[in-house]
Parts: sequence; structure tokens; C-alpha cells
Amino acid sequence: MTNKKEMRELILNIFNTRYACKGYDPEKKVSEEDFKVIMEAARLSPSSMGLEPWKFVLLNNKDIKEKIRPYAWGAEVSLAGASHFVLILARKPIDMKYDSDYIEYMMNDVQHFTDELRAVRKNKLKDFQEKDLKLLESERVFFEWVCRQTYIPLANMLTAAAMLGVDSTPMEGFNYDQVEKILIEEGVIDPEHFGLSCMIAFGYKNRDHRPKTRRKMEAVLEIIE
Repeated sequence: MTNKKEMRELILNIFNTRYACKGYDPEKKVSEEDFKVIMEAARLSPSSMGLEPWKFVLLNNKDIKEKIRPYAWGAEVSLAGASHFVLILARKPIDMKYDSDYIEYMMNDVQHFTDELRAVRKNKLKDFQEKDLKLLESERVFFEWVCRQTYIPLANMLTAAAMLGVDSTPMEGFNYDQVEKILIEEGVIDPEHFGLSCMIAFGYKNRDHRPKTRRKMEAVLEIIE
């Protein structure tokens, strides 16, 4: 079994070598076995109160890709050459409000809470949404809160891909209104329940990338004793 020293080195090596791929070889495909593991990393990701406010869409349809391409400047090379292209959707407030059918389904059918525990958790969620973050005052603020949670599985997918030697690109460089409009027209998104949060591509690079640059630890970590 790998000891802790080796594990630390492995973790740091993965994060030191992972980067946002800027060009993909269209001839090289990610194996279904590897992609399944990447998606399991997304599925198993944590979320606020375990409510999983997301959906992942593997977009293989070339016609739809071509339609969104003019409005997705940050995804142009990924749409053209990546092996797998995934849309990450975030649930709308209608689903994420403390008394919604979706919350009831999650707490009852997925989390299997007792009636008593379900009531306690709903009350906590109600207080959190109404008083702590004041999410109910603005649908836009509410939706942005949900979108922030989708970046947790996004990060886990990036890391899982790097561990498997798969290149990846996280993306939010696109015109949200135009891309969403196309995805709604094509039946990819149900606008009542979902909105587009971000995109992520997987594949294998077709060019070298510039060395990673990051600030030093002392610039990003402050310790308060």
C-alpha cells in the first residue's frame, strides 16, 4: 500500500501537472471506463445538505454543438476536438426552495429520512434560505447559490480526469442567454427546472501548454492563531 509520503507526492504531482487544455486531438478518445469514473466523481460529490442540485448532460450531438459554437468563444476548441463535452446544469429555485417537491423527493426517496428528521432538516433549510443567505429575496441570487455548488463536482471531475491522464477544460466563456436559448429549443434543457451553469470538456491535448503559474503559499494562506 502507498504510504503517506508517496500519497502526498502523488497528490501534489497531479495538481502541479493539471491544466486547462487549449487544444484537443479529435482522433484520441477517452475510454468509456475512464469517463465513467470521472462521472462517478461528479455523482458522489458533496452538496449543501446533500441535495445534489445538478444534472450532467453529455452532449454528443454534432448539430447542437455547431449551433452553440458561435456563442461559446471559450468552448470553441473543445467543441471542435474534445472527446467528451459535458454541460453542467443547476436546478432552479422552484426545485431548491425548502418546501419544493424536489426537496421532498430527495429527503424521502434518496436520503431516506424519517418523518421527524425530514421536518427538522426542512426547518433548517428554511431558516438558511430565508434568514442566513436571504435567497428567497431574489431568484437570481438563489440560482447563483445553486450554480456555486455545481463547481464542486466540476472540480472533482477535473481532478479525477488528471489522475487518469485525461486532459480537461472547465468553461464559462459563453453567452449564457444565447446558448441556453438554443439548448432549450433543442430540448436539452427544461427551463422551468434547470439553467446552464458551466461546461467541461475531456480528451487528449494536441499541443504543449505553457508552464503553470500560481502565487506562493504565503500569498494565499493566512493563519490566525
